[in-house]
Amino acid sequence: MRITTLNAAATAAATAWSVPALAPIMPSVCRAVGVRRRLAGSEPAVAVTFDDGPHPEGTPAMLDALERAGARATFFLVGEQVDRDPALAAELAAAGHGIAVHGYRHRNQLRLTPGMVRSDTDRGLATIAEATGTAPSLYRPAYGIFSAGGLSAVRRVGLEPLLWSRWGRDWAASASADSVADRVTRGLGAGDVLLLHDADHYSVPGSWRATAAALPRVLEEIARRGLHTVAL
Repeated sequence: MRITTLNAAATAAATAWSVPALAPIMPSVCRAVGVRRRLAGSEPAVAVTFDDGPHPEGTPAMLDALERAGARATFFLVGEQVDRDPALAAELAAAGHGIAVHGYRHRNQLRLTPGMVRSDTDRGLATIAEATGTAPSLYRPAYGIFSAGGLSAVRRVGLEPLLWSRWGRDWAASASADSVADRVTRGLGAGDVLLLHDADHYSVPGSWRATAAALPRVLEEIARRGLHTVAL
């Protein structure tokens, strides 16, 4: 009986630890753990966000498309990539785009202790702030996956977690400009947070090219629906 009780307790603990990992695909879990996936307020706006950069080719391509459209986006930067190209990270901030934290290294929180998440987040935050001259307030975990302990650790640092309401699956080998644009704008409306990637450091090599080709169409569709972009 004691072994059964211990096994049940261990199972319950493991479930509680991993439940936040379901937030990207289950809005009800997002609400339960208090993680935003949409913009607050009634403004006719959407947020275009990019993960995994900066990237020496992908990030400038996104910047060019955004500038041509007069749009603003938010870049969730990875500290180790900022260390490789701090000038590019600074360029994002100077252009008026939002700067947020995607950790220092791109690691799944379910494989990390809360202390490891805290250390990684602290290091990423410091690296990004030093390069960009801004103090980020938003955080998104690698793969969008939180553990219960990791989510708590991020909040203790003072960062607000933010996921997304629409994504382009632009990291996949099968992604094309058409598939990315179609998926991320399907049912698009005010308050949506769009997830795209400006880098291929942690995905299929060259995957950023489909995103760069899709982005002008995405921005056109946003405008066509009477919406505008905001930097977070």
